[in-house]
Amino acid sequence: MGDVLVIAEHSHGKFPKTTLVAFAAGKDAAAKLGGACCAVVLGAGGLDALANEAAAYGMKTVYQVEHPRLEHYVADAYAAALADLVKAKGIETVIATATAVGKDLTPRLAARLGAPLAADITGINADGTIVRPMYAGNVFATVKLEGAPRVISVRATAFDAAAKGGAGAVEKVAAALDEGALKTKFLGLEEIKSDRPVLTEARIVVAGGRGLKSGENFKVVLEPLVDELGAAMGASRAAVDAGFVPNDLQVGQTGKVVAPELYVAVGLSGAIQHLAGMKDSKVIVAINKDEEAPIFQVADYGLVADLFKAVPEMKDAVAKLKH
Repeated sequence: MGDVLVIAEHSHGKFPKTTLVAFAAGKDAAAKLGGACCAVVLGAGGLDALANEAAAYGMKTVYQVEHPRLEHYVADAYAAALADLVKAKGIETVIATATAVGKDLTPRLAARLGAPLAADITGINADGTIVRPMYAGNVFATVKLEGAPRVISVRATAFDAAAKGGAGAVEKVAAALDEGALKTKFLGLEEIKSDRPVLTEARIVVAGGRGLKSGENFKVVLEPLVDELGAAMGASRAAVDAGFVPNDLQVGQTGKVVAPELYVAVGLSGAIQHLAGMKDSKVIVAINKDEEAPIFQVADYGLVADLFKAVPEMKDAVAKLKH
């Protein structure tokens, strides 16, 4: 089998945990398919440190692809540069994490390559078949992708983050992009900044649902517990749709998929679409006044109580344990 190429997504000069998951998936695929695991880092320049760091995760070769139009992520430029690299290096399998960028980029890359695509997968079998969830994770399909190259995006919770080990080679590649064929350009980025941990990388997530009744209650009731725990804050789609919190906090099938060590679900029922985004959490704690709420079916610890009384009490208890 041919080599595996991992798209090493980076931000602010660092690899997020989601990229380390892609490294782990790529190494797993290469071991099962009989090829070498390589990686690609794209940008306008100044990528030496990132490329060397990627090589330290056991990549055989890291391709450092540079061009002024790759300074910021723009789908058509990235897809064009990657398609050229895949063809030039004879790559058979391309792997990215199913982040916002990964979900945007992989279909475009597959289209350029005329390649089959498997999105949001959770496993790769020894025979080369792929496992991916369907119907909000209630069914797992085993899929075979015919032909090569093939493009895969991996669910961010499907593999543990890769650990460093080994030192591969770094090869610099100057992308030859056809400026006339690029139809979009980067204008600006409106980035939400927070002192709290990134939702998809946090060890602890506290998520609120429609039971909080208002955005003000997210601030007054939920945020003190979030900050006392040093957690990231999440929300159900119902809470987002109601305008309580912005949609970048949404956890679920149509939001972010998380698997923290501790997930505290407050005032959310546990609809199947929400469970699809957090049911792989190590420990799940649920607080809801409805003892029939579906969230209790997946919770390790459940408290049937009024959240407006229970959450402040929990925050005070955590504070006492800390001090």
